[in-house]
Amino acid sequence: MQEDKLTLSESELILRRAFANGLQISEESVNDALQYASTPGWDSVAHMALIASLDSTFDIMLDTDDVLELSSYPKAREILRKYGVRF
Repeated sequence: MQEDKLTLSESELILRRAFANGLQISEESVNDALQYASTPGWDSVAHMALIASLDSTFDIMLDTDDVLELSSYPKAREILRKYGVRF
């Protein structure tokens, strides 16, 4: 697993940590298969904790449309790119 982390961009590592913190899961569990309501523990309450984690981690404030559209880990990357985060 350590080799995988070395190949990830710094932004990707930070995003992975933010997801792990927001959803209270291990960083190793964070991958492109994570989806809202399909991932155990990612319910509406955890979603708001995830949004708070992303906002504070990346020093942004996601707008309402982005909060509603954030439905998967890959979608989070797409949304964060709109706020100037590079992956």
